[in-house]
Amino acid sequence: MSSSKKNILCVVGTRPEAIKMAPVILELRKQPWANVRVLATAQHRQMLDQVLSFFDIQPDIDLNIMRPNQALTELTARLLLELDAVLKAEKPDVVLVQGDTTTVMTVALACFYHRIPIGHVEAGLRTWDMQNPFPEEANRVIAGKLARWHFAPTEGSRQNLLKDGIADSAIIVTGNTVVDALLATAQRDLDLGITLPADKRMVLVTSHRRENFGAPFRNICRALQTLAQNNPDVQFLYPVHPNPNVKDVAYEYLAHIPNVTLCEPLDYAPFVAAMKRAYLILTDSGGVQEEAPALGKPVLVLREETERPEAVEEGVVKLVGSDYDRIVAEAQRLLDDEAAYKAMARGVSPYGDGHASERIARLLQEQLL
Repeated sequence: MSSSKKNILCVVGTRPEAIKMAPVILELRKQPWANVRVLATAQHRQMLDQVLSFFDIQPDIDLNIMRPNQALTELTARLLLELDAVLKAEKPDVVLVQGDTTTVMTVALACFYHRIPIGHVEAGLRTWDMQNPFPEEANRVIAGKLARWHFAPTEGSRQNLLKDGIADSAIIVTGNTVVDALLATAQRDLDLGITLPADKRMVLVTSHRRENFGAPFRNICRALQTLAQNNPDVQFLYPVHPNPNVKDVAYEYLAHIPNVTLCEPLDYAPFVAAMKRAYLILTDSGGVQEEAPALGKPVLVLREETERPEAVEEGVVKLVGSDYDRIVAEAQRLLDDEAAYKAMARGVSPYGDGHASERIARLLQEQLL
């Protein structure tokens, strides 16, 4: 057994990656055998920075890759070139990536070219439709083909990897690190930072995915408009993504409605506070589908498919897509029908127990030393 420290490079590019990788970074930093370095590609700049700051993580390397309205081709090409230089300089023993962003796919490819083993955190999510979600499904499939260690959040994810031809010995079911981050954060005294009527139930909304741009997102906004107008005793809180495909349309439909609060994207801690305060959550976010059930909040998913079917099977999450009638009907039912609400608000999370990061660190120690 080697006693020398192993160099581990943890890569984060977007806010969800930072949230889910933070507990892994913090756990590995406790390990005497690990020399941990953090690379931020900054695929999302401000939203990434505030999460890292909240968890007291300072990137060792920052590529600051984001440009306004950057095309996926340009982002990928620039990342590959930048990563090439980083990997030559850092010479890591292992690189850890999380999830399904362009950062993840590009890092996996760059590491493959350099023959550096990859550990894929949150491996095995699949819809089996390369166009949905786009480009995430392709990103995680490519990363999955190139990874050495697959840290699957659930047994269902493990089965997906086996179906994809991944060796059983390369897969470990860890739970999802998002639950590690959430449970640690939810214990803190959190400030939402926005004044909302104390006597009203609150519906939290997030919607920003590329595949919903255009007509689907207009349908979502029309549905929110109808729900808000039909339920003046309910306050809707929608932190709006800055992308003009989202922001311009959201403000067009919703800015004039008294019981709709539109705001800038919330930092991680206020967002957890918002989830805790919410009665119901409407979202197209993958992370929120994992987090909200652990807090006992029903979720209506504004997507046609989800790569996180466990919560749907558990009955705490329901797919409504971007269909105006389905969104309005299902949300109204949960606002009106207490039995239907209680059936979904059970505080059951199929995504983990808060110890996923410890399992990842333990496996790497066993394999690397």
